[in-house]
Amino acid sequence: MRQPVRREERERRQETADRSRRGALSPPPPRTLERKVRPADLRAVGEVRNELRQLLSRWAPPGGGELAEVATLLTSELVTNALVHAKGGAVVTATVTDRLRVEVRDFVSRRPEPRAPTADGTSGRGLMLVRSLADAWGIRSHGVGKSVWFELGGGPA
Repeated sequence: MRQPVRREERERRQETADRSRRGALSPPPPRTLERKVRPADLRAVGEVRNELRQLLSRWAPPGGGELAEVATLLTSELVTNALVHAKGGAVVTATVTDRLRVEVRDFVSRRPEPRAPTADGTSGRGLMLVRSLADAWGIRSHGVGKSVWFELGGGPA
């Protein structure tokens, strides 16, 4: 004799079947990198670049290799800016779906302003690069601090 199936079990089986049918049609889940960077830890810039490259190694939109290089450059600039100008560390979040979104959050509310590069070439290029190379970018205020973000891939947001 067949055992009666509880309603919850039947619903769970149905949800599992539905998910597996949708699996072929739905996009892959987003892949995410989240990294805390200690104050003044400029070595972490290279470490974040390497972690981002690993995250992007399977991301292959048209021009994916070039986009990955641009992404690592822009991320380096934003992390460096946060460490040099904000003095309180940062949190880097990168999410890959059909686009790449990178946010660098610091804990100082002063908004960065794009400015002309210095004569020695060591300062002033970060936000100019983000502005010219990203498909979209911006600054978002938080209760404490702000995030500077950019997106690449898939055209303008």
